[in-house]
Amino acid sequence: MPCEITDFVELAEQLPEVGQRDSGKWVRFGVADQAFGYLWPATNTVGLKQTIAEQLMLVAERPEAFEIQYTSGAFGWVVVHLDRVERDELAELTFEAWRLSAPERLVTARADELPT
Repeated sequence: MPCEITDFVELAEQLPEVGQRDSGKWVRFGVADQAFGYLWPATNTVGLKQTIAEQLMLVAERPEAFEIQYTSGAFGWVVVHLDRVERDELAELTFEAWRLSAPERLVTARADELPT
């Protein structure tokens, strides 16, 4: 079943120490003052931090669901069209984005437990 905005918000809120900041046009999701995701309600999309390799792989395999947003250092941000992914896939992408941004103590404590 395709995802909705509430799916992303629920998944992100299950992860430790996640905060949100609403700009009016988008909502920034972060951990320890590091952004890992942006939600654009008007387009039903999220931008998630990934490795560059993961960004390129996602876009190459499913361009209808993923777009390159931009790269920054070692990271490639990817636009996820929520209505074109399943919740379990969104959970993995959200968790990976969080893990790339969270302090080591949180990553270690969470281990590999995906949000559900």
